Amino acid sequence: MSTTPAAVLWDMDGTLVDSEKVWTVSLADTARALGGALSAGAREAIIGSNLPRTLGIMFDDLGLPPDADRMAEAERMILRRTGELFRAGLEWRPGAQAALRAVRAAGWPTALVTNTGRELTELALDGIGREHFTVSVCGDEVPRGKPDPDPYLRAAELLGVDAADCLAVEDSPTGALAAERAGAAVLVVPCEIPVPDGPGRVRRASLVGLTPEGLRADYARARGRDAA
Repeated sequence: MSTTPAAVLWDMDGTLVDSEKVWTVSLADTARALGGALSAGAREAIIGSNLPRTLGIMFDDLGLPPDADRMAEAERMILRRTGELFRAGLEWRPGAQAALRAVRAAGWPTALVTNTGRELTELALDGIGREHFTVSVCGDEVPRGKPDPDPYLRAAELLGVDAADCLAVEDSPTGALAAERAGAAVLVVPCEIPVPDGPGRVRRASLVGLTPEGLRADYARARGRDAA
């Protein structure tokens, strides 16, 4: 059994870029336009979610009926405001930019796997750099977003590898569960909220100083193997 991952699958929000703070602003602005304020518990539940689930949590938290037209308008507000903030620039998570460069330089296939839709992801990629990723998969390109495994399974399919041979890098319980359900090993680098331990999961405090050798060791530990 290999102690080297066949590919590295990167989450985006909260893992590579500090965009969860951006989402907090756009969600708060939208909730205010709907006549309320998003609770801290609802905001935490939204972290790592796709947009349909986000809207469901928001409307439930605000005590609003799930009216299709009103939810569609709220979605447009969220996308418009988040797009404005993405265009203003996103901050890297500590060590993320160097880690991306090191992994690509080592020759691993890589994927960006995010619950964010393609329109906003393209804006983010203007700053992150498309050259870091062999492929990218967005939340609106699969039948079900995270915490379902579909985004990770699709990324592995596009790369021509088995998801069970990949290492996913995630910051949220939702994302870690999606990768786990796809069969991938998971490197957890928490950002906004704690992520529970679990089989096939290892963790780092941050991506600072991550090297190809360290990534191999993390994958081997997640798989219960000795690194070569």
